[in-house]
Amino acid sequence: MDFMKFVAYCVLFAAFCNTCSALECYVCANQSANSEKCLKTIKTCEPGEDVCLTEIRWGSMPYFSQGALKQYYVSKRCSTKEICQKIRSRYMPYCTHIWYEDWSCSECCQGDRCNYFIISGANDLRAPLTVMILGAIFLIRRFT
Repeated sequence: MDFMKFVAYCVLFAAFCNTCSALECYVCANQSANSEKCLKTIKTCEPGEDVCLTEIRWGSMPYFSQGALKQYYVSKRCSTKEICQKIRSRYMPYCTHIWYEDWSCSECCQGDRCNYFIISGANDLRAPLTVMILGAIFLIRRFT
């Protein structure tokens, strides 16, 4: 077997192994910044939890109130896509980023450890499974 065919089979194998493994997300609750615990604590999600959820709040805790000292509160966890979308829809009217008001935003992402950054807008950096499979098939056909 030549080298390129071997590489193609390895890519194909990696793509299928990737779909069998459980999702991993960063997890933390009500941390004052996206550091320390929020960047070092990783959880393997339960079956059915298919997205990582990040919530960021600006305000005073435990009860948000106008005029009180404000700070960021970052929470990250595993979630289902449905729950994540519901939370995102609930927060959308309050996701203003106005410094003198209390606000809350959330983000859902798919892919291992995709919630490293908060409200990044970036998608998972890994190639989607379809692209990996098509690339492997192309390499196999090209070099056989």
